[in-house]
Amino acid sequence: MAVAKPIQIRFERYNGDVGIAPAKPPEVLGPGEKPALLERAAKLLQERDAVLVAHYYVHPDLQDLAQSTGGTVSDSLEMARFGHEHPGKTIVVAGVRFMGETAKILNPEKRVLMPDLQAECSLDLATPADQFSAFCDQHPDRVVVVYANTSAAVKARADWMVTSSIAEKIVAHLHHQGKKILWAPDKHLGDYVQRVTGADMLMWNAACVVHEEFKAQQLEELKLKHPGAKVLVHPESPRGVIAMADAVGSTTGIIQAAERLGAKEYIVATDNGIIHQMRKRMPGVSFIEAPTAGKGATCQSCAHCPWMAMNGLHNLLDTLEGKPGHEVFVDAEIGRRAKLPIERMLEFAKVTLPQMKGSGDA
Repeated sequence: MAVAKPIQIRFERYNGDVGIAPAKPPEVLGPGEKPALLERAAKLLQERDAVLVAHYYVHPDLQDLAQSTGGTVSDSLEMARFGHEHPGKTIVVAGVRFMGETAKILNPEKRVLMPDLQAECSLDLATPADQFSAFCDQHPDRVVVVYANTSAAVKARADWMVTSSIAEKIVAHLHHQGKKILWAPDKHLGDYVQRVTGADMLMWNAACVVHEEFKAQQLEELKLKHPGAKVLVHPESPRGVIAMADAVGSTTGIIQAAERLGAKEYIVATDNGIIHQMRKRMPGVSFIEAPTAGKGATCQSCAHCPWMAMNGLHNLLDTLEGKPGHEVFVDAEIGRRAKLPIERMLEFAKVTLPQMKGSGDA
């Protein structure tokens, strides 16, 4: 059993400084290990009355395991809602930390576990709750709208939480009411929403380390090599990349767009973990990763979140076998306050997106 070396990931802090956070890849599977590990994990899920909910961006092994054992593969909000509706007493979240927190906020009565509690998100890291709260205090005339990719404490300070599929509709709704917006944390998604809605939006400064690396010039060169390909882009990407998209959407929205457009070839500008589900749903269609680095550049994510990659079969088994350090806890008062902006969004979605099943927040 080989042990992968930890890596250090650079991210931009809200004040423009560069932060560094570790990402420790899971233990590498040895030859022939996988079948026995998958069988053991499936058995433990049943014995523990647990359900595995996996994000589109985690390893295909975990995605397939979730689907084969009665769990789900989806975006983070649908992961939490699925766990809430599932009769199991334990939710095992394969994703990053804020996803586990969101599941716990919506399901305080259930046990929520994660393969690695140190699986971070650059948007979450770049939005510390105390500094963000102080920023909000400086602008009391603005409605605080935060993206799902934030901590429970940041959500507790917000008026609304949004996912990328509904952000535009909620901001447009507030704009039509004459409200001014304080937006956090993703500056690229915020810029996209502002351009689409025309709302008065004051932006927090943060970005996703995966989506920020997509490059417009290299994407244009790739399109020339694949003239028949449609380009699918997540709105956390830079403006120049979004400008070349045939469809802009959330994780769920990107999959739906590929099914709707009916092309034989797609260039996909989001975390490459989603391509596993796209290939399963659309066999025979070609999916190409959008370029993440120009000539001579160094790519630190290469179209895959290093913290999502921390989820593996070995640490999933540690979780299911009851080893300490895998349970998600959220302070009860913070959780109570954080639930309010989430529920406000869910109520809005019932009216504006009655068929919304996957909300595609990351």
